[in-house]
Formats: sequence, structure tokens, C-alpha cells
Amino acid sequence: MSDDEGKLEGPDLALGVSLSDFKNGMLLGHVDKEAVLLVRTGSDTFAIDAFCSHYHGPLADGLVVDASVRCPWHHACFDLRTGEAMRAPALSSLSVWQVEQAADRVVVRRKRDHTGPARTPPADAPRRIVIIGGGAAGFAAAEMLRRDGYGGEITMLSNDEAPPVDRPNLSKDYLAGKAPEDWVPLRPDDFYSELNIGLRLRTRVAAIDGKARHVVLGDGKTVPFDRLLLATGAEPVKLKIPGADQPHVHMLRTLADCRAIIAGAATAKRAVVIGASFIGLEVAAALRERDIEVHVIAPERRPMERILGPDMGDFVRALHEEHGVVFHLQDGVTEIDGRQVSLKGGSTLEADLVVVGIGVKPRLDLAEQAGLKVDRGVIVTANLETSLPGIFAAGDIARWPDRYSGDSIRVEHWVVAERQGQTAARNMLGLNEPFDAVPFFWSQHYDVPINYVGHAETWDEIAVEGDIKAKDCVLRYKRAGRVLAVASIYRDIDSLKADLEMEQNPIR
Repeated sequence: MSDDEGKLEGPDLALGVSLSDFKNGMLLGHVDKEAVLLVRTGSDTFAIDAFCSHYHGPLADGLVVDASVRCPWHHACFDLRTGEAMRAPALSSLSVWQVEQAADRVVVRRKRDHTGPARTPPADAPRRIVIIGGGAAGFAAAEMLRRDGYGGEITMLSNDEAPPVDRPNLSKDYLAGKAPEDWVPLRPDDFYSELNIGLRLRTRVAAIDGKARHVVLGDGKTVPFDRLLLATGAEPVKLKIPGADQPHVHMLRTLADCRAIIAGAATAKRAVVIGASFIGLEVAAALRERDIEVHVIAPERRPMERILGPDMGDFVRALHEEHGVVFHLQDGVTEIDGRQVSLKGGSTLEADLVVVGIGVKPRLDLAEQAGLKVDRGVIVTANLETSLPGIFAAGDIARWPDRYSGDSIRVEHWVVAERQGQTAARNMLGLNEPFDAVPFFWSQHYDVPINYVGHAETWDEIAVEGDIKAKDCVLRYKRAGRVLAVASIYRDIDSLKADLEMEQNPIR
């Protein structure tokens, strides 16, 4: 949450302001002790809550696109007319205020009653929708179905013990001890009963019968469907060495995993993190926040070089070393014997806590069993429909035709999964909308956020603008002269503009 959220800045908008007071079409002020953002676009003026409903990013620092405003932190988007959260990661709407304008004077009156979007599903909408998966894509789909006015049956089948959670928080603020657990659930438990969403936890799906139009549960019972969303996500790659199954050795994917790491961290003096991926290094940063000695072991020369390139990789390593992390790169682990971790290079480390973050793999077993077309992911159309009509896929398992790069891609990003869940929901209702959002993710390392827009598996040039070491930079990853992805540090507007440019200039 922003430290500035509780402070009222700018003029009292109820007293009125002049159009000349606007800067870049926006003006931050307040009404009745609430922060309000005035937005001028074309001949229209709108008043909306000043902070994003996701992590409370300051919308005054964001980007106005037509009649919407985009959050600078994690690229959520809000309709200025209704306050609706148009794009994940924000899921909750914002309040809007009545605006009156006379000549060049603008006055903000009372807050409007929130009625939500007046959408009616098609008359031939399916009666029964089943969602397999309780992660980002599955939750976002269920929420969007109800937001779109769908009144049929929604059944969510999740093998997790907990209702859907804000998974990025598990490796960031919650793990670091800076966020309470009540921030972690995406919605309170009563959300599902109030919206008549049949959430079944600790439920294993054994098979999908596309012809009979039902799923088979682990206990042999069946659940019928008219439309099905497969959102099984990914699972951590297991470390296959002696001692990897000991109680103090953990992976991080679920709330239960995170709780176990936190419990171990309560008495740990030294932790070993195996893997220098985004998850591994976010875990390292979170454990350093708890004042635990942290060693990171990984086979690569630089952390995250494969995604961010050598210069950013060197920066990330230096940043963690400044905070006391000790790296053992171009090395690996051969055995964990009690508290002793043996490295391939011959040295050993004592560790009270071990966290394994060596990547994830998509859960494709159900898709393969059902006969869906699979190629390093579930192949879907631009509308996220699989090779079997009426069955859709979204999130970490989906490989879709990316409009901007022209490639068929699969990514493991939280925001992408949520947005795909939302699009799949609308397409299960027959709205026939292509998934055209540009991939986006963010990673947090201490006080340094790294935003990444687009998708570049390979590149032949990295154009750097600004100073990476000064934490003020934009990196553009190019192939054959075309920008495929953009990474940035503290260049929020540049990141938003890069997102918009890719959105508006697709290859497909």
C-alpha cells in the first residue's frame, strides 16, 4: 500500500478548479477527505478514486488512454466513466464522482452510486460452466462471469487447500513479513457463496470426457459441463537429489508452502536458496528482510541473464550482494544431508532452511488425457479455445498466437493468467473476443521494482536508455530491429507507453 494514500494532496475539488490547473490532463485533489483524481480527456472531465484497487498505485502517475486510466505500477486499467476495473491485476472497481463544468471551471460534486456495468449475457449462454484450477486464471474467469451477469452454474475445482490467493505476495511482502495474511486471499471466503460460485477445494480431477461433457473426479464422481475452462497452472520442478525430501527443504507455490517457509524462518539463522530465478531471488530478498543469512546457488553465470540480459543480470546480483546475499554461481547442489548442503564444486554450506526455486512446468496431464492438442503447452486459438470445441484453456498452460510478436507463446505471468481468465470467461459466453493483451510482469527486489512488457525468448540487441546502476533505466530487447520486450526500473510511464505501443502495433 502506498505511504501517500492517507495524505490529502492538491485542491479541494468541491470548491472548484480551473482547467488551467490540469497538468498532462490530470489533477490530484480531494473531496470530503477522500483522494480524487480529475482527468481531462478530449472535451470530457472525469473524477475517479486516486489510487488503484490492486496495490494502491498512484493513478496520477499513470497514463490516460481514451476514457481509461492505467496504473503506473502493475498496468491495471480503469474505465473513467464507470470506475470498472477493465484489466487485471485490479479486480475491484473504483468510485467515480459527479463532475460539473461551467466555462473553464470544474467542480466535483457527490460520489455516484456504483451500479456496475449493465451487461447481459447472450440468450444462448451455457447453463453449466466448470473451471478446473483455483489460481489466477480460474478465479479471474469466475469473477468475470458473474460481473458479466452470467446466472448459470459455476463450479471451480481446485486441488489446493486454500481459496484463490494473491500468489505474487507469497514471494514478496507476505513472505518478508511486511503484509498481513488477510491481504493474501483474492476475495473473502463468503465471496464464493454470495456469488453462487461452487468452489470445491482439495478436489482432484482425474479426467475430462469431452464427448460426455463431464469431468471425472478422483473419487469417481462426475461433474457435467456445457463449457469448460482448463486452468491447471504450473507446478514447481522438483529437486532430484538425496535429501531433497527433508522437512526443512521447501518449494514455494501455495499459501501452505509460504506458511511453512515462514515457520522455518522463525528460528533459522542461515538459508540456502537453490535457483536464481525471479522466485528464487524474491525469496532471497524476503528472507534478508527477516535478517536471515542467505546463500543463493545456481548454475548460470549471472542471475536472470536469460530473461533480462547480462547488464541487468549484473545489476541484480550487485543489488542482492549489497543486501548481504552470498552467490554461488556456476554451481549446483548434489546432496542435502541434514543441515549440510553439498555443492558440485566441492564445498559445503550449513543451512537451517532450504528453498528450491529451479523453475516450474505446466500441468498438462489432463489436457493430454482429454486428447487436446498439446505442444509445450495447450494449443489455443486467439479466443483461447482448445482443439475441442467448448473447452478453453488459460494461464500457465496456454500457448496462444501472440498478436504483437507474431509467435505462438506460452508465459508464466500472473497478470497474463488473470487477463486470459477474463477473456476466456467472456468467450465461454459466446462473445468471441480475441486475447490481445501484451504480456506484463513485475518483480520486486528490496525497494527496486522491475517491470517487463512484451515477450522476448531471444534477441540480437538490447538498447539501454538511462543508467541501470542508478536504478533509472529502460531496456529494449530487439530482434531484427523490432522491439519485442521492454524492461524498466523506476520508469513507469515509459513502461506504460511501451505496453500501449505494442498493443497498437501488432504483427497479426
